[in-house]
Amino acid sequence: MYDGIPIGLGYLSVSFGFGIKAVQSGISVLGAAVISATNLTSAGQAAGVDIIAAGGTLIEMILVQLVINLRYSLMALSLSQKLDTSFTPPHRFAASFGITDEIFAVCSAQKERLRPSYMYGMISIAFVGWVAGTALGAAAGQLLPADISSAMGIVLYGMFLAIIMPPARKQLSVLLVVLIAAASSVLFRYVLTAVSDGFAIIISAVAAAAVGALLFPIKDEEAETQ
Repeated sequence: MYDGIPIGLGYLSVSFGFGIKAVQSGISVLGAAVISATNLTSAGQAAGVDIIAAGGTLIEMILVQLVINLRYSLMALSLSQKLDTSFTPPHRFAASFGITDEIFAVCSAQKERLRPSYMYGMISIAFVGWVAGTALGAAAGQLLPADISSAMGIVLYGMFLAIIMPPARKQLSVLLVVLIAAASSVLFRYVLTAVSDGFAIIISAVAAAAVGALLFPIKDEEAETQ
């Protein structure tokens, strides 16, 4: 739980922006809190709210969530190599719900094997921070003036920028993928307007990732050694 406090405090402020975004899209305070409690994924929730506001289809929602949140499966596979023997299948299923980018980073940095109690403690603090921040933001969004609510709604996107900017400065491959995704998104926004927001996200993400994989493939360690 101690290691989860910084994550929980960070989530408390960031999810405040999601709460405001949710009520601006016509979702109630309770609805926004339930979304955060059952999803625990910042980018997925932000995209999901956009689809709900636009009246998108369930298929569109499913595909968007699959593309955006697929990285959590890879994180779970990586963490599975560090689990203690006490991590039985039920514990694995329960802990997998709480895997986020930040929790994955902290768990990966641990030198000893991960026990269920350790991950549950960290996830519980992060969970409370994320849901509480969402509820507070949603409630504030109904009370604050429209101009202030709109300004606070950018907090969530600030977190996304904070995630992509450091690696984009260090790696040309990351920068190129980010620029392709951004350019594709702008194209759908102002030119290919017939495509819905959800499918625009899917196409932009997959296209940018595909170009990055073709131009900057990750070398196989074994082949490189030979």
